[in-house]
Amino acid sequence: MRDDHDASTLAAPVLVTGATGNVGREVVRALHARGRAVRAGVRRMADGDQLHGTASEIVAFDFQDPDTFAAAAAGASAVFLLRPPAISRVRPTLNAFVDVAVDQGVSHVVFLSVKGADKNPIVPHHAVEEHLRASTVPWTFLRPGFFAQNLSDAYRIDIRDDDRLFVPAEEAPVAFVDVRDVAELAATALGNAGHHGKGYTLTGPEAVSFADLASMLTEVLGRPIRYERAGRQEYFKHLSQRHGLSFAHRVVQTILHVGLSYGDASEVDPTLPRLLGRPTRTMKQFIRDHANLWRRS
Repeated sequence: MRDDHDASTLAAPVLVTGATGNVGREVVRALHARGRAVRAGVRRMADGDQLHGTASEIVAFDFQDPDTFAAAAAGASAVFLLRPPAISRVRPTLNAFVDVAVDQGVSHVVFLSVKGADKNPIVPHHAVEEHLRASTVPWTFLRPGFFAQNLSDAYRIDIRDDDRLFVPAEEAPVAFVDVRDVAELAATALGNAGHHGKGYTLTGPEAVSFADLASMLTEVLGRPIRYERAGRQEYFKHLSQRHGLSFAHRVVQTILHVGLSYGDASEVDPTLPRLLGRPTRTMKQFIRDHANLWRRS
């Protein structure tokens, strides 16, 4: 993919929403590594401290507070847009922000969607994609499958403290994708006309089962980690008692993992390595890179 950035685009900052989250933080780093000016949108200004050295500026931004929209978007050349898990109503939040960003002259929006969102009206990302299609701003949709980083947050406590992966996924393989690879593509695409109007399905280079992951964790950590298949109701209860998730969050997590058991995330797509021009990270690489997250003190 050729580089279609122009000088004015490179000079103006890119606004990254959700800049302190797993994906946003990596997008900030990837943009900074390319010498791009980064405007990091954060809900609490104090949270921006972790981004010093990578973000050019920190601005207050909250999808639930429309008063923050215009100032965050003003003068930005492009926006990296993502939906925080807590937001299900996208019309007054993400879609309303898109309208303000267009009014402020933003010339490109890269939206972190999800695999299959173009065909599934149930997921909130579908409505955001449709709104961007109907807008005047050029867009790019990144549609990743399951993130490798689930092992470092959603599954971390179970691995570290209980030596197990506990999900209702049966034996189905999953083509986990590393956030770092997705962020690199986002940084490449932002403000690049060659990616306008494109929607990319993004997966990792191989599909592995949770039993495979348990074996990899066992090898890297040097202690036995097992995969324990959870029943659906058992898992729903576990998310409350062990992880303290809200009812809505538990519903989403359970539905997503039951979907895995039907092979929803098993297909390996070659798009991401093709666009990056290199092999993408494997799950064994991810586990080795983050081994300290699951070690006991």
